[in-house]
Amino acid sequence: MPLPNNYVSAVYRPLKPERYQGNPLIEALPPIMDRKTLRNSLTGKVRFDQENRFAEPQERAHNIASLLDDFFQPLSMHLQLEEKLSIMIRAGYVGRNPADGSLNKKMQEGYQRIMEGATSDFRFSQSNSTAKCLSLIGCSGSGKSTTVNRILATYPEVIFHPDYNFIQLPYLRIECPSDGSLKSLCLNFFREVDRTLQTGYEKKYVRKRHGPEVLLALMGQVATQKAIGVLVIDEIQRLGLKGTLSKEAMLEFFVALVNVIGVPVVLVGTPKARPIFEMELQAGRRSAGFGSLFWEPMQRGTRRYHPKTGEPKLSEWEAFTNKLWKYQWLERRDETLSDEVRDCWYDLSQGVLDIVVKIFVLAQMRAIATGLERITADLLRKVYEQELIPVHPMLEALRRNDADLIVKYSDLHLPSIDKRLLELRNLIAQEQEEKKKEVSFGNNEKALRLYNMLQAMGCESDLLPALVEKVFSEHSELELPELTRIVLEWYKTEQEPTAVQKSKPKAKTIKSKEWHTLPSDDLRFKYSQRKSQFYGELAVGRDIFDMEARLKQVG
Repeated sequence: MPLPNNYVSAVYRPLKPERYQGNPLIEALPPIMDRKTLRNSLTGKVRFDQENRFAEPQERAHNIASLLDDFFQPLSMHLQLEEKLSIMIRAGYVGRNPADGSLNKKMQEGYQRIMEGATSDFRFSQSNSTAKCLSLIGCSGSGKSTTVNRILATYPEVIFHPDYNFIQLPYLRIECPSDGSLKSLCLNFFREVDRTLQTGYEKKYVRKRHGPEVLLALMGQVATQKAIGVLVIDEIQRLGLKGTLSKEAMLEFFVALVNVIGVPVVLVGTPKARPIFEMELQAGRRSAGFGSLFWEPMQRGTRRYHPKTGEPKLSEWEAFTNKLWKYQWLERRDETLSDEVRDCWYDLSQGVLDIVVKIFVLAQMRAIATGLERITADLLRKVYEQELIPVHPMLEALRRNDADLIVKYSDLHLPSIDKRLLELRNLIAQEQEEKKKEVSFGNNEKALRLYNMLQAMGCESDLLPALVEKVFSEHSELELPELTRIVLEWYKTEQEPTAVQKSKPKAKTIKSKEWHTLPSDDLRFKYSQRKSQFYGELAVGRDIFDMEARLKQVG
């Protein structure tokens, strides 16, 4: 009988650490990854082709939006979290080995605990649990859930051991319920097990109206029977929202969660949950056994230099933004990220990863919709001011480094981001329809793409549409690179000045409403972007003739 799609059949690989050897639950896990392999496994796979910069605007809009889901660049804090999870999962299995009977012993203890109604985690002190607890705290948008999900995705969801007729769950991830109750949290556990294994635990235990203490003991039995490697509980700041639970009660629950269940637990939440763990650390509780990670927003960092070569070393912020900057589907994009844009980008986002990516995505969408076709500091500011209003309080709290405000606004997010992306796509579609009315080439998409590409290369001649039509009538079988080369040769010939033109060149006039389409270093483009501040930013000797210096030279 074939296994379900989310199952894999166990393949055992011996490991070097002696304490892991001879344990099928550990040897069936994927090999421990080195840094290079880990980076490759976690890095998001974004499909990008330079040619697609000149595709239809609607197609480019879909490619840009994909960054929200596909782009992920591992940072040092992500690698640190993976290392801790890797150790927690494997170390947690040390005391649960189906080969030496320790797993059966755990199941017997759990069964006895349920039958006797004993929920004290000190009832079976002879059992030396190797389970630990880790807390991960960070503001909304710092990438906690995304990173945890990507790390867990490097493990199979379910492993079947034919030799032992046994099912192993390397991980189980649940979310705290919106009502903030401990009982609902326990039921979420059974619901997720049912979803993964097609079992009926939730229906079975809901009918009996058990309290949190009994449900906790039942969770321990199920976790042992299914050999759960790590239990991840996300959004823990929701617990106690109604004020019915004290901090002490929640703390005791988490302590019992590790000690009773005997499975490593990772608690993920925003700074609103921080008081629970601060109290836990003060008490020196066991559930803090593997420490706490507090994820701050990415820091801008200072420029460092290699001690031997003297070459500058990129900070994580520079490396992250350089990587993201490559994924621009814009016709007039700047290939190098300027310090002005990078600094503005950081000031607006404050290094919150989710905001960094969303500003970048929305800026590209607006650049296409407005015809700007490049990202500037002014464009980033407009996107921030108009599109990210819901998170302004949190980002302002980060700028001021106000801990109280950060906790207060740590849950802010952008619920309307998908709606705004859809509105921008519609605007892009409308602009494209108008453009197609002007230059349609008989609905030839390939010809329109060639036309857009040539325009982006600086070909502004009124003869361009005629040249594109001509090349397709004579060489329709060729691909875009060959077609581009031919049109450029024709374009150059058409632009060769005659004798009359050489003596009296004709100036080319561009309407002021089209100045935003000019190259970035053109003064007319700069004026179109910052009219009120334009003259104050002009540099004497570079943009303005230095009359005073010239007068001094001539005496």
